[in-house]
Amino acid sequence: MIYVVRHGQTDLNKDRRMQGRMGLPLNEYGIEQANTLKEKLQNINFDLVFTSPQERAVKTAEILAGKQAVLDDRLNVFDLGEADRLHISEVKMSGPLPDPSIYKGVEEPNSFVKRVFSFMKELENQNGMKKLNILIAGHRCTTGCIGAYFEGIPADGNILKFSSDTGDYKTYNFI
Repeated sequence: MIYVVRHGQTDLNKDRRMQGRMGLPLNEYGIEQANTLKEKLQNINFDLVFTSPQERAVKTAEILAGKQAVLDDRLNVFDLGEADRLHISEVKMSGPLPDPSIYKGVEEPNSFVKRVFSFMKELENQNGMKKLNILIAGHRCTTGCIGAYFEGIPADGNILKFSSDTGDYKTYNFI
């Protein structure tokens, strides 16, 4: 079983600000969310634990698993470029993403999907036939992209519909 977890709350989540690679660590409530989720998953022994390199995701993974997580850059949050940390109400959007014609450094969506799918394909090739409990901690964008890996990319292209709320998770199977 694959447990795909979105990190707990940070002050940027609380303040409704865009949170990308300049994100913050978990706040008190985010740590509480991770500990509550740990209680829900207390009977699960995670054989493999992977996470985005962002501190908020690493901390969430390690609280849940009780062991060090393997960081993988392919699970890193979508790069919001100059829109990072702006209040959501102020950001000019192009669909579900900051408009790259206005904000420099916004990651190309297909490149983002390609890197997350690359991680998932490698994970499936190495472990798809094994009965393992795998924890993957990430962000709204990565949890949505992993959901799209299993469910398919929606016709409108909005993979965020598969995302978890902060401090929550979804499960998937390769088989």
